[in-house]
Amino acid sequence: MGAERILLVDDEQNARSALKSLLSEEGYEIGEAKDGEEALGIIGDFAPGVVLADLRMPRMDGLTFLKKAKEQGSDAVFIIMTAFADVESAVEAMKAGAENYLTKPVSVDALLLFIAKAVGKRKLERDAASLRERVHERFRLGGMVGESPELQAIFELVKKAAPTKATVLILGESGTGKELIAQALHEESPRRERPFIKVSCAALSETLLESELFGHERGSFTGAIGRREGRFELADGGTLFLDEIGEIPLSTQVKLLRALQQREFERVGGTETLKVDVRVIAATNRDLLTAVKTGRFREELFYRLNVVTITLPPLRKRKGDIPALVSHFIDKYAKSHGKAIRALGSGTLTALLAHDWPGNVRELENAIERAVVLSREGELTLEDLPSSLRGARARVPTSSYIAAGTTLREMERDAILRTLALTGGSTVRAAKMLGISARKVQYRLKEYRQTEQLPHEDEEPAPPGGSTAAA
Repeated sequence: MGAERILLVDDEQNARSALKSLLSEEGYEIGEAKDGEEALGIIGDFAPGVVLADLRMPRMDGLTFLKKAKEQGSDAVFIIMTAFADVESAVEAMKAGAENYLTKPVSVDALLLFIAKAVGKRKLERDAASLRERVHERFRLGGMVGESPELQAIFELVKKAAPTKATVLILGESGTGKELIAQALHEESPRRERPFIKVSCAALSETLLESELFGHERGSFTGAIGRREGRFELADGGTLFLDEIGEIPLSTQVKLLRALQQREFERVGGTETLKVDVRVIAATNRDLLTAVKTGRFREELFYRLNVVTITLPPLRKRKGDIPALVSHFIDKYAKSHGKAIRALGSGTLTALLAHDWPGNVRELENAIERAVVLSREGELTLEDLPSSLRGARARVPTSSYIAAGTTLREMERDAILRTLALTGGSTVRAAKMLGISARKVQYRLKEYRQTEQLPHEDEEPAPPGGSTAAA
């Protein structure tokens, strides 16, 4: 990548020339404009990483230019230059998206420091975008997002089972993403161009469920005013997803077993035997083995469904996936609600990690959508989260204490290693939680490995224990 580009926007020629000379010597590529209107015409092609703009200019002032540039989609970092009397307007510019402001006459040291910070922020944003893209490519399957070993093992199982005709049983608590896995199995299979039909077995009465699955003939029951095709027929050549399979009545289970074994059935009230080619995927949050033992679920049907079993872990058992899920949901709902979310406020991610999520991923998604809707100034804060989560940070379980005489360096080590353990060894997420750079976490971790018996880079660091803080 070439030198960082800076666009100078100032109606004073001498001021632009002096700044251009100074910043060029620092290795930056410089573009110039005499006012906001001219700058607006070149910002798209020049694509600066940083814009240094005067607030008071003819034709179009710095604040108007900033707003219009943001509307055009510029992702540059804006620094506003202003006279002392204009500080209030400069603060208004910051609310509109400027990173900072400098008062004139500009201090060279302050200017270079602000620009260095702005360039650093741009790099972090690019790295974050690159990380999100890698997460998208490596840690996604269908609508599922995650990098935990548990979820990666499920992704591999889906990829192996998808190309086959085998019946799949998906187990897991409500909200863990069972339907998304069913959809992924279909999309990764040779049947992807054929229908994906889903039925919620708990939402229908026994008569209606049987009709929904197998169809019915006219007059077969009250309200059957005409022939209707069932979901098995509609799914011919494709995939039929039977959600909440544990709720099916025993009488319907018999007919479903026959349809799975022989690939044939009759419509309700009909005599014609119909044959279909359907791949069945079933899901439930119930313990089917217990249901079999108590006689509420047919053993033959259980084993017919249970050719390949995929068990989804609850979110509380894969908390390492929460940062990736949060990023995914922020992107999703910021786009749909027209918000520009740039950061998580202090303690927000910690509160999300501390919660046990009884509603699993569905609950997390709802919490993030709510936070995006309520967010202001491009940041999600603790106040944007549901009230049940706001005290989560204080409730983070810990048995550690800081002994009298513990050095700051020892406390730093304890905090870094414990946070790395919580994030599954991710230095990026640990740095975000701790409010320091990932480079510092990596440097400290390398230092600890050289002086202590810590795991190597390909191993997860264990949380500290014993020496300076009780584990």
